[in-house]
Amino acid sequence: MTPTEPTITAVVLTRDEAEHLPECLASLGFADAVLVLDSESTDATRDIAQAAGARVVVHPFQNFSRQRQAALGLVETPWVLFVDADERVPPALAAEVRQAVVQGAAAGYWIPRANVFFGHRLRGGGWWPDHQLRLLEVARATYDPDRAVHEVAEVDGPTTRLSEPMVHLNYASWAEFRAKQRDYALLEADRRLAEGQRVRVQHLVTRPAREAWRRYVTLGGWRDGWLGVGLALSMAWYEGRALIALSRRTRRAA
Repeated sequence: MTPTEPTITAVVLTRDEAEHLPECLASLGFADAVLVLDSESTDATRDIAQAAGARVVVHPFQNFSRQRQAALGLVETPWVLFVDADERVPPALAAEVRQAVVQGAAAGYWIPRANVFFGHRLRGGGWWPDHQLRLLEVARATYDPDRAVHEVAEVDGPTTRLSEPMVHLNYASWAEFRAKQRDYALLEADRRLAEGQRVRVQHLVTRPAREAWRRYVTLGGWRDGWLGVGLALSMAWYEGRALIALSRRTRRAA
């Protein structure tokens, strides 16, 4: 790297990620700095990060958008790459990231993400290529603090896509998947309530059915065989659970 090249900080948001963090950090050697923003972990997460040479900052968790925005305020380089603890940056992607920031063709870059469920790399259902806006020019990026889940940066400038994928070791078991989706459903209900959305009785049938069709047919979940069927039905269940939670929250707020 020449002195005139832009520099990159890789940011990892953590909470009790001792199992996943070592391999994640090992894949970030290409970055000029690594920041671990930790949500008050009770395991060895912070010790692992410090031993690997990362800068560690503890920031109480409110929602994912606020965590990412807090991280932006701590980054001291022109560019940031957000990586989750259960994600890995292969060498080909690392090289493409460095090339992208040197060229500076955009203010943000979408990275394709290869999701691995139960040891199987998914090929459809919205899980591939699952582009994530993760490489950002710090001065031109912000996060909506009120978007609690599925947060996406707001970028003041053009964005484009990289071609090399990030690997996401998403779920090891169905139990883990269902537990995470239950949490997401509640966060999604909060988001919809804040936007003023309301639930009609027919939505409890039509919207989960539409989500199952979208995942399995429109987004090609059929490419993953029986796993694709199970995931499509599970995401329909997630949609139904979010609607029920939204209905309950609406009644309480009335």
